[in-house]
Amino acid sequence: MNTEHLYLQHHSWLFGWLRGKLGCHAQAADIAHDTFLKLLLKPHPTQLQEPRAFLLTIARGLVIDHWRREDLHRAWQEAMHALPQDAVPSLEQQHIVLSTLEAIAQSLEKLKPRVRHAFLLAQLEEKPYAEIAKALSVSVRTVERYVAEALFQCYQLRFSDDIAAT
Repeated sequence: MNTEHLYLQHHSWLFGWLRGKLGCHAQAADIAHDTFLKLLLKPHPTQLQEPRAFLLTIARGLVIDHWRREDLHRAWQEAMHALPQDAVPSLEQQHIVLSTLEAIAQSLEKLKPRVRHAFLLAQLEEKPYAEIAKALSVSVRTVERYVAEALFQCYQLRFSDDIAAT
């Protein structure tokens, strides 16, 4: 089955599923497009046993990413509205910060939930490791490992361009 046939056979079904999930024609069209684009970038995209299941897996991930970005943008807008007018960063600075926050959120999503939770408690709420350990019912050493794993993920994100350039 060639790629064009896959698209013709499954696009309207996928678009309908996405429109039902998102409630927006334009967003459903964008994500359906991105789903097929990701499919095309896979090795041997035409040798799928269950193309709908594969497309649905890709689309679900893209929908989750979309919702995460919307939540982040909503929180950002609320934070900007709370600032005094003279303290609001320029549109360029806002774009840079939002892009960075999106990359961090995407990176942290790759972590196991307990690792992410421990890291956020340590970094955002400045909880001591002993308190985090008690809250998660693990040892302090385990919290140290969790935070180190999350920090390493952040390190990789921070230096990914530098590493790729070398």
